[in-house]
Amino acid sequence: MEELLELKDLLLKGDVPGALVIVEELEEMSRKDIIKTIRSYAVILLLHLIKQQAENRTTRSWDVSIRNSVREIQRENKRRKTGGYYLTAEELLETLQEAYLNAIDEASLEVEEGRYQPEELEQLVNREEIINRAIALILPQE
Repeated sequence: MEELLELKDLLLKGDVPGALVIVEELEEMSRKDIIKTIRSYAVILLLHLIKQQAENRTTRSWDVSIRNSVREIQRENKRRKTGGYYLTAEELLETLQEAYLNAIDEASLEVEEGRYQPEELEQLVNREEIINRAIALILPQE
């Protein structure tokens, strides 16, 4: 809110260069929030993909959670007014890679009722395969 008041003040004073600096800061803040939201849904998506691979099974609940996470990531990433996306395919991949360790930690509490430590669970699953599956689910099919 402080930034908006400062922006208004700068515009009223006719300080366009100063106002543009504030606009850029606001854009960056907004982008960070979007990335944070996408990362949160990515953890949920990866958590269920890890559980599927580790337990070699799925449940309706996991399938629904995967679908919902994919839809939310796609929705958050889509620019509404200008079209296009906030994150490129490469940036989405990077976000998934960053979210992976959190997902492993959470999955270690759930796979086979918490039988594995995160490090042990990492050895049981194929990180690259899981991340590639996640990116394939998220990216629109051309």
